[in-house]
Amino acid sequence: MAQEQRTINPDLEKERKKCTFKTLELTQLLDGGPEKYNDRKSREEFFLSDPELKSKVPLEYLSHKEKYEEAVRKACLLFRKVIQLQNEGKGGMDNFREILGGQLGSAILPDGNPITLHYVMFIPTLMGQGTMEQQAEWIQRAWNCDIIGTYAQTELGHGTFIRGLETTAKYDPNTEEFILHSPTITAYKWWPGGLGHSANYAVVVAQLYTQGKCHGIHPFVVQLRDEETHEPLPGIKIGEIGCKLGMNSTNNGYLGFENVRIPRKHMLMKNSQVLPDGTYVKSPSSKLTYGTMIFVRVVLVQDAATYLKK
Repeated sequence: MAQEQRTINPDLEKERKKCTFKTLELTQLLDGGPEKYNDRKSREEFFLSDPELKSKVPLEYLSHKEKYEEAVRKACLLFRKVIQLQNEGKGGMDNFREILGGQLGSAILPDGNPITLHYVMFIPTLMGQGTMEQQAEWIQRAWNCDIIGTYAQTELGHGTFIRGLETTAKYDPNTEEFILHSPTITAYKWWPGGLGHSANYAVVVAQLYTQGKCHGIHPFVVQLRDEETHEPLPGIKIGEIGCKLGMNSTNNGYLGFENVRIPRKHMLMKNSQVLPDGTYVKSPSSKLTYGTMIFVRVVLVQDAATYLKK
């Protein structure tokens, strides 16, 4: 495949020639060494030289719907190519990091990736909050993209103040089910990426009630759409929030519940549990529920550091 001819701004090239050090040495240092540098260059060539990952029409000329469709097309191709690298023995988390949050992903999907939260928040929550049995049930399906998930925490009335979330999950010991409900409009989940049209599952953070007592926020795995038809399930109020100033391909959505029942085992119980009779088993630390958000904050700081050092 012929390599794309790239030009360098003459002013930039002029300034680079004034350097008193070898720019290649500095680049390799920032990348973590010559081997990491070569890996990065090889990865960039593998993805950026693929004509299918280039848009035939500039984003500025696409409708909101067309931008999303183009992002889904590219995202699916990106992850197929990641699997191809794995099959060639070139796997590793660096591929996912660069595609999901790095400069490579931003170059290919400048307006956002509708599948990002599936890998960055849904799967990590299953790994960090689920029991071994729950991981066995969910992670392989999620990793194979047999199901697509998102992370539904933020509500219309509650952003970073997550202790104030209004979505409720009340346990019914007679049926061994939780009943999820959005009691107010401000209790609607608002902003999760991929929720608008992409995801058919979500980790939902809700206030847990059992035996007449509230035990604070806990994570639940909830199916949102039919796996075959992709239609919303009964009691699920779901859609996209519409155009934004940017990141319009991220497919941010809203989500409400009208007395939606889920099995007891769909509460992620690695840290705290609800027994069949409704007895609550306390977590060693209530802060463990925040694990996914802490993980994502760390990733954001790492990505910011990567951008700054470039």
